[in-house]
Amino acid sequence: MTQDAKPLTPLRKGVVGVQYLFVAFGATVLVPLLVGLDPSTALFSAGIGTLIFHLVTKGQVPIFLGSSFAFIAPILAATEQYGLSGALFGCIGVGAVYMLMSLLIKLFGTKFISKLFPPVVIGPIIMLIGLSLSKAAVDMAKTNWLLAAISLGIAIAITLYAKGIFKLIPIFVGIVVGYLTDMLFFDVDLAPVREAAWLSLPKFIVPEQFSWQPILFMIPVAVAPVIEHIGDVYVVNSVAGHNFVKEPGLHRTMLGDGLACVFASLVGGPPVTTYSEVTGAMSLTKVTDPVVFRIAAVAGVVFSLIGKVSALLRSIDPAILGGIMLLLFGTIAGAGISNLLQSKINLSSPRNVVIISVTLTTGIGGAVMSFGGFTLAGIGLSAVIAVLLNLILSERAEDSTQTA
Repeated sequence: MTQDAKPLTPLRKGVVGVQYLFVAFGATVLVPLLVGLDPSTALFSAGIGTLIFHLVTKGQVPIFLGSSFAFIAPILAATEQYGLSGALFGCIGVGAVYMLMSLLIKLFGTKFISKLFPPVVIGPIIMLIGLSLSKAAVDMAKTNWLLAAISLGIAIAITLYAKGIFKLIPIFVGIVVGYLTDMLFFDVDLAPVREAAWLSLPKFIVPEQFSWQPILFMIPVAVAPVIEHIGDVYVVNSVAGHNFVKEPGLHRTMLGDGLACVFASLVGGPPVTTYSEVTGAMSLTKVTDPVVFRIAAVAGVVFSLIGKVSALLRSIDPAILGGIMLLLFGTIAGAGISNLLQSKINLSSPRNVVIISVTLTTGIGGAVMSFGGFTLAGIGLSAVIAVLLNLILSERAEDSTQTA
C-alpha cells in the first residue's frame, strides 16, 4: 500500500480529493467544449471511468482519468466524416486498443512496446497532436483577441510564476480570469445559466447505427495515449514509492483505462486517459492514498449532475478557450520535441530524420489514404506510417546514439 506524509482524516481526504478534481477540471471540460460534447457528460464519464479503473486495479493505483487532448483532432475529423454518433463509435476502438495492449503485456511483457513505439515514433506523433490543432486555436482566439490575450497571459503567468498547487491549474485560472473579464467589459448571456435546473442529468449520447469505419479510423490514434499511459504509471510508481507495473500489473492499469474509454464513448463523453497534472499535484501534496482519487471521481460525478455548472461552462466565450489553446497545443508539440531530445537518439541519423520528417509532413499536410469506403488520415495515418517506417528501416548502432 502507498504511504502518505501523515495520516489522513476523512475531512482532509475530502478536501484533497476535490482539489485533485480541480487540477483536472479545466482540461476535462475543455475537450468536450471543443468537440461539441456536453462538458457535464465528460465530468460524469471521467468520474465513473476513474471508479472503473480503480475496480480493475484492485483499488491500489492512485490515478485519476480525464478527457484526453490527443483525441480532439481525430474526433473533429471523424465527426465531419461519420457524424457525432460515428465519432463516438470510433472512440470505442480506442478502448479496444487499450484492451489489446493489456492482453499483449500480460502475455509478453512490455519489451515489444518499446520495439513498436520507440521515441523516434512517439516524439513526432505527440508533436502532431499539438500542431494539427494550431489553426483551430487561432480561429477561436481571433474572434476576440483581447479576451484571448488575457486568458493566455494569465495561463502563462501561472505556469511561470505560481507556486504550489496553483502552478498545476493554469488552464482553470486562465479560463476563470478570462470569463470575469468578459463579464466586466463584454456582453455575457447568463440567461441559460439562470434558467438551468440545479439538478440535471448530463446529456448522454448513445452511439447508434454500428459501423466499423469510424472505429478503424480512430484505432491508430490510440498509439500516443497508450504510451502516455505507460509513462504516467511509471511516474506514479516513483511518486508513490510502489511498483504498480508489477502489482497490480501494467496489464490491469491498461485494461482499466480501456474499459473507462469504452464507457465514456457509450454515454457520449470523450475518451479518458491518465492525468499527468494530477500526478504532479500528488507529488506536491504527498497524498497518494487511492481513496482520495476515488473521492475526486465521486466529486466529478456530483458536479456533472448540477445543471447550472453545464450551462455556465457553455457560456464561456470561444475566444477565451482559443487563448488557452494557443498555449496548450504548443505545449503538447513541445513535449514531443522534449521526448526526442531526452531519448538521446541520434537526430542527425538519416534513418531517424526520414521517420520524423515523413511522419510530420504527412500529418501536417493532411495526407489521406482511402481503401474503398475506409479512410485513414491525419494523426492516425501518420502514426501508422511512423510505425511501419520504424519496422522496415533497419536500425543501426549509430541511430540510437546521440552524437556531439
